[in-house]
Formats: sequence, C-alpha cells, structure tokens
Amino acid sequence: MLVSSEESVVVQGLTGRQGSFWAERMAECGTRIVAGASPGKGGREIGGVPVYDSVAEAARTHSLDVSVLFVPPLAVRAAATDAIEAGVGKVVVLTEHVPYQDVMHVLAEARDHGARVLGPNTAGLVVPGAASVGIMPGFAGNIFAPGTVGVVSRSGSLGTLVALNLVQAGYGQSAFIGIGGDPILGTTTLDAVRELDEDDRTEAVVVVGEIGGTMEEEAAGYIATMSKPVVAFIAGRSAPPDRRMGHAGAIVSAGRGSGKSKVEALRSAGVTVVDLPSEIGPALRAHGVRPAALQ
Repeated sequence: MLVSSEESVVVQGLTGRQGSFWAERMAECGTRIVAGASPGKGGREIGGVPVYDSVAEAARTHSLDVSVLFVPPLAVRAAATDAIEAGVGKVVVLTEHVPYQDVMHVLAEARDHGARVLGPNTAGLVVPGAASVGIMPGFAGNIFAPGTVGVVSRSGSLGTLVALNLVQAGYGQSAFIGIGGDPILGTTTLDAVRELDEDDRTEAVVVVGEIGGTMEEEAAGYIATMSKPVVAFIAGRSAPPDRRMGHAGAIVSAGRGSGKSKVEALRSAGVTVVDLPSEIGPALRAHGVRPAALQ
C-alpha cells in the first residue's frame, strides 16, 4: 500500500496527544491531511484541521482516500469499520493488542468493500518526498530520502535502522512499507513485495524480516519470479529455540518460521541475505543498483 501527496488523509483520534503530534509530523512530509475524526469531539479544529464525530460525517464534506488510526485497541473495530463503510480505500491501523476477532472482522469488511488495510501494529508507511502515514520519522532527512530502493519491514524500529543505513550508504527509498508484527495482518510481506515490484520508481527491494511466522517464506515463491534484485535481513536468527520474541507474530512452529528456514527459502529464490543492516548497501551495489547521488 503506497500513498501519494495528492491523496487526502483523515486522522482518526486527531484530538488525542499522539494523533495531534504525529499529524503535524506527517504534514511536514507533505501528507495531505484534510480531516480528523473523534467521536463526541466534532466541531473543533486541531492545527487548522476540522474534526468530525465520525469518518462518515467527514466524508460528506471531504473526499477521503486514506485513514490512519490513533485509537485504543478496543476502539479499532468500530473506527476502522467507520472508515471502510464511508468509502475510504486505504486504512492504516497503528494500534497493537487489537483482539484477533476484531482484526478478522475489519479485514472481512475491507474485503467486502474493496478497501485495503495496513496493520494492525504497524508503524505506517513513508514515500519520501511525497507523504508519510503513521509514526515513522519520514521528516528526518538522514533516515528517509527520495530514491529507488523499496523497503518492507515487519518492525518499525528495525525498518528505521535499515532506512538510516541506506541513506548512509548513498541510497534513498522509493517507499517504506511497515506491515506490522502481528500474526493476522491486512498487508503481508508478499503483498508489499508485489506492490514494490509493480512500482515504476522502485529499482530494488529490501525485505526486513524476523523469526516467527511464515510470511517471508511465502513471499519467496513470488520473489523468485522478479527481475528486480532483492536483499533481505532477518532479525533474531541467533535467538535460542522457543525463545519468545517481542512481536506477537514471532512464533516458530514445526521448523517453519525459524531463521534458518527463512534464509534457505529466500536464498533459493535468489535473494541476497545479509547478516547486518550495514551490509545492505554493498549488497545493492553488487547487484548494480546505483546510489542516489549517481542516478
């Protein structure tokens, strides 16, 4: 899921501390925020942005393309459903600890309405030079810069580190997609890789994975068909067996989802798997991907 500077964004939970803070940061990145939605708080303005009681109400005045949720876990189901039923085509769910049955309900609603969901438990997405939706530091020029390398990451913090390393190596990003760390997600690694493969601005893809789940392994089959080079970093490969990791999706089952399994699947698909984020830049150079300064 990518977002352009022309698309209009509604911030659900704009009146909260996090919502108002990150709305300012997103606007600094070029994001076109046109409305906020907070039940019972309609009629006010936050930073010049009008607030409505619901997305449905906001949609009567504004054309809304994207919604980003700064709401508590038990409010996600109603908030996301509000956005989807109002015709919003892209919904970014930042919240973690959302009950699984609520996530499944939201994804079913999105499927029925032709909408797309990023998250839950995502840090969001960044298209450097165009827009940022979520809590990634898209405003920081030493971390995000326009370029041709697309990044897919389950982790926001690891994704930030990889983005920083890319800029330090002379590269910029065409897009960053944080899919989130939960077991049930609206956008998988495969979905994000496919979108970057189809994106004309993206010359190469970096996959930032971690142990647990099978999304990287499931994406490997598609990656094997790609002409664009793919570099991967898999975190947690040195973790002891059965060690519980930070993300709810970091569960290894019957050998699948282990660091070894992921590396084998990715390498079989032609992916260059590195041991450290600092090795991503040299790996891209080895694939013939030129740094942004040389393009």
